[in-house]
Order: sequence, then structure tokens, then C-alpha cells
Amino acid sequence: MRREPLEFGDVDAALVAQAPGAREAHAAMIGTTHFTNAVVQRRDLGRVAAVRIGLPSGASLPPFVDWPEDLADLVRAEVVMLEGGHEFDGRPLVPLDIAGVRAAARRIRDSGLTSVGIASVFSPLNAACELEAAAILRDECPDVAVTMSHQLGRLGLLERENATLLNASLRDLARRTIQAFVRAIGQSGLSVKLYLTQNDGTVMLAEMVEKFPIFSFASGPTNSMRGGAFLSRQSDAIVIDVGGTTTDIGMLVKGFPREANNVVEVGGVRTLFRMPDLLSLGLGGGSLVTLDPLSIGPVSVGYRLTTESRVFGGTTLTATDVGVAAGLLDLGDRRRVADLPAAQVDRALAKIRATLEEAVDRVKTEAGDVPLVVVGGGAFLVPERLAGVSSVVGVEHQAVANAVGAAIAQVSGEVDQIFQALPREEAIARGRTIAEDRAVTAGAARATLRTVEVEDLPLAYLPGNSLRVRVRVVGEIADGRP
Repeated sequence: MRREPLEFGDVDAALVAQAPGAREAHAAMIGTTHFTNAVVQRRDLGRVAAVRIGLPSGASLPPFVDWPEDLADLVRAEVVMLEGGHEFDGRPLVPLDIAGVRAAARRIRDSGLTSVGIASVFSPLNAACELEAAAILRDECPDVAVTMSHQLGRLGLLERENATLLNASLRDLARRTIQAFVRAIGQSGLSVKLYLTQNDGTVMLAEMVEKFPIFSFASGPTNSMRGGAFLSRQSDAIVIDVGGTTTDIGMLVKGFPREANNVVEVGGVRTLFRMPDLLSLGLGGGSLVTLDPLSIGPVSVGYRLTTESRVFGGTTLTATDVGVAAGLLDLGDRRRVADLPAAQVDRALAKIRATLEEAVDRVKTEAGDVPLVVVGGGAFLVPERLAGVSSVVGVEHQAVANAVGAAIAQVSGEVDQIFQALPREEAIARGRTIAEDRAVTAGAARATLRTVEVEDLPLAYLPGNSLRVRVRVVGEIADGRP
């Protein structure tokens, strides 16, 4: 029998009617894996014109050169390579080919493309070429969505350009998704501002997400980490989020996920932009277990746990069945796993422990023991003692830590920029001002902003007293209805 889809608004209206005080809410926070799934599953991606500014030095490796071919075929519409860009010290490489940009803009307009990604050599140091090219594109193609690489990535042309092109391919999907969320909220009867969670553990106004959907990548695990920090009152700890299929492990620093400083692959594409430093394992409550020879995961029954696992009447042995047999939780019918030999159950639990201890060791950056916070529906798989861990902290409502993290999320602003010919204190002050302005634009109340991270790095190979400054601020969402 065919089932008609249930509208979000129908569900939301029923929940609002039952929740006391819901109509006094002024913000809605939503976490989604929609954009990550689109890249991984190769669906709903828009075609993109790639504009690289960097000739003559940047011609050997064209845009999309290191993408998986199936993904590149979906996204690549036109590739334009033009003269321009800057040297590593901020000096112009060659003048920007303005006539070439204008001619390319007209071709893009005539082809009907609506999304463009622009990457210029050393644009994080000097973004002048990207800004000028974007202005020309908007003049020639008023309806085009432009993504500039200096707004997303770091030094490293290919990886920064890849992040830019991925973001550009998601712009149309982001617009449709945000519109669907807005409609659902309207149908629910609420009058709230819409925020979406980002991958640094904060939220961003929906209209900003339409411009930068890539910042939602890996936002799910970061929501769980922020929820774990809130529920446990731990600000510096390891967080393990055990789901039905995977386990995500990350480090909290001052209450926020530690950021990765290396190249991160998304859907097979190398990128270098803000991402959490996470380790994912193919271990969860639904992981398939074979006892002889012993193996656990990475294949999982996932959402079919309540029909396929043995304690629920199925025939598939899962990690949940092992947990029930060992008395770690009371779920389903324990009699259905009473035949499992105790020695083999112990071996399975020992293997899980060893896997988790190795993962903890890989995530840690210090020799001493650190606290570990456990969240997620599969938290029963984490033993009470682990090597390298000072204490295993279980929290109330651990199964919904992800939702808690989204609900309590703040708004952030960040800058990663190179300043030249400025004293250190002034460069940091300017970086902090830029980060604060970005946080306010993203929906933060300026009076609540606080600095959570400041990093400065002198660049001896650049002339003119060059200093790379990274500043991150967070604040509470602005209290105002739409």
C-alpha cells in the first residue's frame, strides 16, 4: 500500500500544541546532513562554472583535476582560467584579466548557469582579484550565485578551490532546503528565526547557510559533542558518540570541538576549510557480529535493529544482542540470546574495548589521562574503564545529546587572515573586530560576544612584518522575532 508523505508542518503543529510555552520561542535550530549526503550520494548537485585566477603560474593542474570522475562529471560545467592573482608576499602576480572575466561572465550568462566558484592564487592573503571578478560577474549575471574561496578556505589553492566548488554546487539545494524548512515552521504556527547548525558547534542564520552550506558538513557529530559538554559540564574532554552504525570520537577544547588542521576528504574530494577533528569507526549498536572468527562491523543493520536483531525476534547477531547477553542493557527479549557462550560474549566485548582504546589514543594530544564523555543510543558499548581515560562520564539524556547540542548552540564568527605591516596587538585587534562583525551578521547579539580562540603566527618567509591571525568568537543568538 502506498503511503502519502506526511508534511513537516502537520507534525510540528501537533508538537507545538502539546508543548507548553512553545509559542514563546524566538528561534528554531535545525541540524541536517542533507548537504553532506548530497555530495556523498552524488545527488541534487548543481552544475558549476569554475573560475581560477592565477595564470600563468596556475595552469598545470586545472580545477576538478583531483575529483572522482563521477562527481566531476556531475558538477563541472565550465572551466575558466585567467591571468591575475598575488604572490606569497601579497604583491600582484600579474594584473587581473578584466576583459577575460567579463567575456567569461557573458558566456556563463548565455549558458544559463546560476552558480560560480572563484579561486585566486593566495586570495586569503589578498582577496582583491576575487572581489573584482565577483563584481563583474554580478554585473553581467545579476542572478548568479558567486562563491569566493577566500571566504571559505585556507592557503593551498587546490584544496581551497575544491571547497569553493563544492559549496557552489550546493547553493541551489541549500536555497530549496531552507525554503522547505521555512514553510514547515510557518505551518507549525511558530514565529521564529531559523538557524542551522554548523560544523564548529555553533549555528548560523538560515540566509547565511544559503550562501555557505558547506559549513554544515559534519555538524551532526559536533552537535553531539556540544550536547555532551552541556550535559556533563565538561569543557575539556574526549566525547564518544555511539550511534547505530558508527562511533564518532572528538576532543572538546573550552567546550567546543577541536578543529582539524589537515586536509579533509568529503565525498572523495580533498578540501582544506574549517572542519572538526573527528575519528569515525564502523562500530555501533546495529553492527553485525560474527563470533567465529570474531568480527564486529563495519556493516550494520542500522534502523532495522528492531526487526532484524535477535533480541527483537530477528536472526542477525548485532552488538546490541551482545550487550543484552552481557547484561549491559535490558532491551527486547533476553531469552533469545541466552544461548550465546559467555566466553565468546566476553571476547566480543574485549574487542570493542580494544578498538575504543586505540581510537582514544589516536584522538588524544597529551600523555596524561583525560575524562571521556559518552553519548548516543549505543553508549552501552563503552566500558566503565578505558586505558588513557581518567573517568568515563555517563550523562542523563545521552541518547538525545545531538538535539541538546543544537538547542543550546551559540553563534560564531571567525577570521583566518594574514596582516602585514601592523604591530602584533593591532593585527589581533583587527582580526577580533572582523570575527565579531561576522558573528553579528550570522545572528549573534553583539553584547554577548566572547573570544574563545586567538592564535597568531609570524610568517618569517613573508616581508613586511607579516602575521597570520586566527580569531574565533561566540555569542548568544539575537533575541528578536522575524
